[in-house]
Amino acid sequence: MKKKCNSFYVLRWLILVLFLCGFSATFAHHSGNMFDREQTVELIGTVKEFQWTSPHIWIQILVSAEDDIIEEWSIEGGVPNRLFRSGWRPASFEAGDIVTIVAYPMRDGAKAGLFVGAKFFDGSTLGRFP
Repeated sequence: MKKKCNSFYVLRWLILVLFLCGFSATFAHHSGNMFDREQTVELIGTVKEFQWTSPHIWIQILVSAEDDIIEEWSIEGGVPNRLFRSGWRPASFEAGDIVTIVAYPMRDGAKAGLFVGAKFFDGSTLGRFP
């Protein structure tokens, strides 16, 4: 009888631990509320770096602003696995590429945004470029 109680006790704790691990992972992912999806920005610049990483890809782009000041923008993209199935590759953007990126800007005015689409110098596009 005692062995049966111990098994039940261990099983209950195991279920609790698995539930808590899944619960915390679900809430660890951020929402997209920091992006203003009511407007877009168009950035014309040079790719500084393309980061093909989980959970999201990142494109660092250098953009010439007023008074010839170079601004670095951080553009967040989707999940590499989904993007790969859509035709993206780890070399889709390379440092030095001249590109036009359309993104949803940050609500707080930071030099960052959520990727919408891109058009390369050769005319090819990725995402939903207008």
